[in-house]
Amino acid sequence: MEMYISTLQALAYYGPLKLTKITYKAKMNCGQLKEILNGLIQKKLVEERVFKKNKIVYAATPKARTILSYFNEIKEMLPVVEDGKLTF
Repeated sequence: MEMYISTLQALAYYGPLKLTKITYKAKMNCGQLKEILNGLIQKKLVEERVFKKNKIVYAATPKARTILSYFNEIKEMLPVVEDGKLTF
């Protein structure tokens, strides 16, 4: 799940990106990323776009931005564990 969120965050924050840029921003290898992107495209969270006639970029859809918003809200509500101690 972390890899999916990292990919969506990179696309939502930096805008449409080429595959190599996403690998740097999401901190994963190209093979993993292609698999993640295929799943996100099937779920309609990411779309492929043709840029300058022959370059493909990937962009987060509005549905992805909504999911990230919910994810961030939930993350803020959950307790944090630091040094083995639970804090709220």
